[in-house]
Amino acid sequence: MRERSGAPRAVVPRAAAVPGAAAALVLALLLLVIVRLPWAGDLGMHAATVERLRHRLADPGNPLVDADTPSPYYSPWTLLLGCLARLSGLSVFVVLRVGALAGLALLVTGVWRYVRTLSAHRAAPPLALLGLVLLWGTVPLNWSGFLGLNSLALTVSYPSVCALGLAFHLWAWLARALRGPAGRGTWPGLGALWAVILLCHQFSGVVASLGALAAVLAARAGPAVWARLGAGLATGLVALWWWPYYDFFALLGAGGSLEPVHRPLYRDLPGRYWLVLLGVAALVPRWRRDHRDVLVLFFALGALVFAAGGLSGHYSWGRALPAALLPAQLAAALEPVRAGRRAVRAGWACALSGALAVGTWAQAGTVGYVVGRGALPEPVAARYRTPWTGYHWITPWVRYGDVVMARTLPARQIPAYGAYTVAPGYPDFFLPDEERRREAVRRYFAAGTPEAVRRDIVREYGVRWVVDRGAGPRRDGLRAVARGPGGQVLYRVR
Repeated sequence: MRERSGAPRAVVPRAAAVPGAAAALVLALLLLVIVRLPWAGDLGMHAATVERLRHRLADPGNPLVDADTPSPYYSPWTLLLGCLARLSGLSVFVVLRVGALAGLALLVTGVWRYVRTLSAHRAAPPLALLGLVLLWGTVPLNWSGFLGLNSLALTVSYPSVCALGLAFHLWAWLARALRGPAGRGTWPGLGALWAVILLCHQFSGVVASLGALAAVLAARAGPAVWARLGAGLATGLVALWWWPYYDFFALLGAGGSLEPVHRPLYRDLPGRYWLVLLGVAALVPRWRRDHRDVLVLFFALGALVFAAGGLSGHYSWGRALPAALLPAQLAAALEPVRAGRRAVRAGWACALSGALAVGTWAQAGTVGYVVGRGALPEPVAARYRTPWTGYHWITPWVRYGDVVMARTLPARQIPAYGAYTVAPGYPDFFLPDEERRREAVRRYFAAGTPEAVRRDIVREYGVRWVVDRGAGPRRDGLRAVARGPGGQVLYRVR
């Protein structure tokens, strides 16, 4: 049900000014972060994906290793960025900055449109933006698809931000289609948009699907609407089946290799999310007003999937947690501006202001990605996490397509500069010899491995370079050519 503010008309602009200014400051911070583009997590994977598409748009091959395999990272979003890189000649990191700007714009406009379907109050959209990035906990969680301020600063150039932005647009479009007459192309368009979200970021696609299901259940749709939904769903399934860069439906069997990676999502839940409890409390009056409130249903679906993943050991289902967090955060942001008694609204406003202040302090270290750690006061600097330094120092020697022998952490960054590694830095469901490659890397760097075995590994995978820590060449057939941060050395294979 769309809520109307009970505040007097003259008070509305003043009431919206403070959250509007605060949201503008948060967006300004994120824009400055994009200029710096701090490196952490999966940035190297996405940079490598764009780089492969720049060179071979139709058949890019594996983005990390020299193998002709598909990859779920070749999405409509990275394809668009790859075309931009190919046509403009811009460096991959400049293209990622452009993508970050576009993804952030999609997210902000999507939140704005969706919140407008829930409340007409002018303060609702900026309050929603603040709630989504600040109502988390005092232990920051950095993960793609999770919109905490610190996490968003590090993942703003990822496809997950674009996918979540499109998800908010999907929910807003669907809510309006469910409320009144829709054009003939509306439902197929919704299905196509749903497919694009799933292809861009599969986990955010699950969140988008749960939000769409909540909207349909809340609307008490009749048979005619369900028939139109079926047509839209069929359109989306056809688009998923047609996508040429990878088999989307094959990913349904990839859960086993992802469970260990996602197990940390079920740890330290109170520290990471306790501020969201305000949103859970805000869902209670919404449920009392309407047992089929869209945010209540959305939260219930997300919580159910997350709990089922933890109980069954399918920890990758934990990536559906934003489906519970987002509606709770939105409920907390909207409760102070709903229609009702002024004293009740004032109480919710005080609670929300306090929670947002705590959330701001908990994620204050994000400022360090703009000004650097040295410019931060010590209490804030303690909350700053130093980003990765990257491997630009190897580029004068390592050329596009060269194969580099490296351990896991360097292997997550080196492909961003055009090189391949022997083993991928991330799990790769479509790479049939992934474990064999990982074993080759382990054997190469093991202290007791005979030199003849190392030479066989070098020949098998066409290794031209080795990156390792050390003061000098420790093995036959290697010559040090460059030294990087942390005592790392680039060796040329003779």
